[in-house]
Amino acid sequence: MPPSAPRVAYWFRTDLRLHDQPALDAALKLKPEVLYPIWTWDPHYIFSARVGPNRWQFLLDCQQDLDKSIRDKTGGNNGLIVLRGNPLTCLEQVLKDWKISHLVFERDTDLYGAKRDKRATDMAESLGVKVISVTGRTLWDPEAMLNENQGKAIYSISAVERCGPNVGKIPRPLEAPKTLPKAGDLKFGLDKDSDVKAHPDMNLIDRKSKNTDKVTCYNEMAGPDGKFSVVTMDEMDIAPATSRHRGGETRALKTLQDYLNDAKKTAEFEKPKTNPGVFNPPETTLLSPHLHFGSLGIRQFYWGVKDVVAKYKGTASKPPASLEGQLLFRDMYFHAQHATSNYDRVEGNEHCHYMAWKLPTTFDKEGNANGYDKSAATNGDETFGKGRISAEEQFVRWSTGHTGFPWIDAIMRQLIRDGWIHHLARHSVACFLTRGQCWISWERGADVFERYLLDHEPACNAGNWQWLSCSAFFTSYFRVYSPVAFGKKWDPSGNLIREFCPELKDVPDKFIYEPWKLSAGDQKKYGVVIGKDYPKPMLDLSVASKTCLEAMKKSYALKIMGNDKRVASGEAREMLQDYTPDPGDVGGDPGAFDWEEEEERLISFEREMSKPEDHGQKRKATHDDSHSKEETARVEGGETKADTKSTGKRTTTAAKEEPEDESKEGQADTDADADKHKSPSKKAKTEESSGARTTRARSRSRK
Repeated sequence: MPPSAPRVAYWFRTDLRLHDQPALDAALKLKPEVLYPIWTWDPHYIFSARVGPNRWQFLLDCQQDLDKSIRDKTGGNNGLIVLRGNPLTCLEQVLKDWKISHLVFERDTDLYGAKRDKRATDMAESLGVKVISVTGRTLWDPEAMLNENQGKAIYSISAVERCGPNVGKIPRPLEAPKTLPKAGDLKFGLDKDSDVKAHPDMNLIDRKSKNTDKVTCYNEMAGPDGKFSVVTMDEMDIAPATSRHRGGETRALKTLQDYLNDAKKTAEFEKPKTNPGVFNPPETTLLSPHLHFGSLGIRQFYWGVKDVVAKYKGTASKPPASLEGQLLFRDMYFHAQHATSNYDRVEGNEHCHYMAWKLPTTFDKEGNANGYDKSAATNGDETFGKGRISAEEQFVRWSTGHTGFPWIDAIMRQLIRDGWIHHLARHSVACFLTRGQCWISWERGADVFERYLLDHEPACNAGNWQWLSCSAFFTSYFRVYSPVAFGKKWDPSGNLIREFCPELKDVPDKFIYEPWKLSAGDQKKYGVVIGKDYPKPMLDLSVASKTCLEAMKKSYALKIMGNDKRVASGEAREMLQDYTPDPGDVGGDPGAFDWEEEEERLISFEREMSKPEDHGQKRKATHDDSHSKEETARVEGGETKADTKSTGKRTTTAAKEEPEDESKEGQADTDADADKHKSPSKKAKTEESSGARTTRARSRSRK
């Protein structure tokens, strides 16, 4: 090997695999003398991003699997080299000490990642190191898609389908290399990164000791064994994971192949025809977390599906409802994020409709998020008085699964325990928190999903919450999921509820979605006293749904977008203040839950300390109005539709269940992974959708 042969550092991030690796392939084509496969254990994610135990464990699974694969392919010379410190600090030392000539990595389009990579590139080039970054996380390069769309941000699946083929054909996935060049000398001139900022600690809530100082993963740059080993949960002081879902390239490839072996299921896949009430196992591939961490390559998934469909003799489904369509939706969100300033928030986001949500994000003088505004929670009042609870309490109850609505509570508890929920379950709880019943900002819901979802993608999470709150991407705000009827449609016996709300496990099917309708005697009989063993509903559905709909109508009529100067000045909120719903009469204290204790645990540790480092690029993005295809595709089966009747000057609404057309529904969630499932043949009767029936039921329960 000539002395001038390249010395390459390959920087792994969200591409924890060896197959379908365009960036790694670019590194290997350099025919390097040595190859250092590195990972920088970034304090940003340890302390400044919301990451729960389940996602940490999934990441460690992926790293451990990759470490083993690298050792196998280097003849046991080295595995994944984990450096514990700030990325720029680690990289600078690597480039100098190991005499690196080329730094190679897969391009990261996330807001934080793009900013980090720009700094790393500038630093490396200043040292004379050649930097190679390669697109690999998406089907098409976001910058190329933006250019193909004439500089306009892409906000629709039709734009993806139109621009993608013009950008280029999606390449076949690369096979994993049979061998890898060995790393060279691992002598390192820095024992510890002394500039790790551990406070504020956004993940203190999940520290076993509840003490940030007990985090030991940054005590030594090379780890406690001096071998640059994978970090452990104990070193992060993180509580054990509770999810059964595990990570790693080996598992990902097996899971994909097992799914593709069923040609009918793969080819006829339609996202809306999957059951959110099935959980053990779920009716999904569960590949979305693998796409997030890169333990599965997106081209491996895409071409695996395409090849099965090409050979299938029956009638295959089509985008956007098909499996291919789910991957196109994922790309859409990445492209939208790439070209939209302040994509992850309302203020400053030109594509996001402004609503006077409760608990909106607040900002410091530099424009960084620093918490959220609780003063808006009471519609300007000091208290709601007896029988009412604040939006802050509603948010905490929703976050922990104590709303008093079993379908909503079961889903949120499943999210916390398993780190995953079905896409229709995501729809239900997102609609409930925002435009459906609570009128709480989608930003708060996105925060909770960020912490708990295994498959959390910043682009998809923010995009989905904007979609489901009808803030962007989707405008049919009159479609509202019933927290009672929708669950009944899919899971009439309430199996999901019985699993995740065990206090209701003995309640008969008739009352499992509405346990507050049980008589006092029956409550004792079935071992659940409402207001004691399980909370009363925290709001009145008829009141909440009607006032939320009125607020949506007013917000849409004003047509104020997030980048309007009246949003930042507060004028927009004042214009809409009369249409900010209050929580509604709950008929007394919901009980059965110490929400103030949970607020101390959840809020004090986390939400008041939110300080995102970057809120997007400064590029001017132009709105793309081609939404008709997606809106047709996302008819939300089993939801309620608000019928509007004029009564003089006042508009009243009564929500009723609408006949669904699920066959046309697409999916913009991150989990591009559900089986085809036959919808129930009998439509569930609408229960809480009727304001009159709800009022009568509550009247009876209070007597």
